[in-house]
Amino acid sequence: MPSKTHFGYRSVSPDEKTRLVSGVFDSVAHRYDLMNDLMSFGIHRAWKRFAVAVSGLRPGARVLDLAGGTGDMAARIWPRLGARGQLVLADINEPMLRRGRQRLLNAGAAPACVRCDAENLPFADARFDCVMMAFGLRNVTRKENAVAAVHRVLKPGGRFIVLDFSSPAPALRAAYDWYSFNIIPRLGRRVAGDEDSYRYLVESIRKHPGQEQLTDMLAGAGFERCRCFNLSGGIAAVHRACKL
Repeated sequence: MPSKTHFGYRSVSPDEKTRLVSGVFDSVAHRYDLMNDLMSFGIHRAWKRFAVAVSGLRPGARVLDLAGGTGDMAARIWPRLGARGQLVLADINEPMLRRGRQRLLNAGAAPACVRCDAENLPFADARFDCVMMAFGLRNVTRKENAVAAVHRVLKPGGRFIVLDFSSPAPALRAAYDWYSFNIIPRLGRRVAGDEDSYRYLVESIRKHPGQEQLTDMLAGAGFERCRCFNLSGGIAAVHRACKL
């Protein structure tokens, strides 16, 4: 086990990162969805629609929405599964999970909600047809462990869909960096009352594996047919990987 990892640009122990990330989402849960709209000008909605579209979900599928937080992805997945489908909403953070459960109940859905660590999934081998993970992997302390855990709980032929921020095209980087470091933390202060947490989120994007690195990580865990779809010039990306 590595003795140090990163929390944004800080070097911390793995246990300390887990605690600090938990504190971030405890703090921002009440404004998380609003901040997503403001930070991305609503474009995150199109990214999520695309991720669901390339997942190949069909009625009757068993789906794990991992790090599903406030249920924004789950609300898009649920209508595709039909009466025989099964959706599990999972997150390590209790305030986020509570909000996700209430959102889905309000929409008439009744998924199972499980509080769990993405690195140690409490599910049987080969249980799910698809695991979705939107804007969650970069916050995991040991990403390789989480990817291996997802591989274990997928059925043969199952798909892992990862939507997250990635490495933008060179022409966008200067403007993207200026916006990220100057505007987003200020929005966090004014809207969520927490500038530091949103500064961490900006920094975490820069520490997250880029498109090729994440593809290699998925392949190293045994996934095949790994494909990356760049969105908005690479600001975000969807990785689709299959367990054969």
